[in-house]
Amino acid sequence: MVVIRLARGGAKHDPKYRITVADQRREARGKFIEIIGSYDPMARGKTPKLTLDLEKANEWIKKGAQPTGRVKSLMKQAASEN
Repeated sequence: MVVIRLARGGAKHDPKYRITVADQRREARGKFIEIIGSYDPMARGKTPKLTLDLEKANEWIKKGAQPTGRVKSLMKQAASEN
């Protein structure tokens, strides 16, 4: 099954996440199909906290991809900002 999930990056105590489309059997930080956005929960200043391509996300969901709970809430947040 294809999932839309967060892949953690960044330094210790400074997390940054990529929103990726990947095969469920792959590890979260492993091989992925496509990056559709990023999320920085510790963003300061002018850097954006969330960037997400909603069109690509909805396209993948129509193809059968399942977003995780956190990604669903980030999608709602991105939709309300637009």
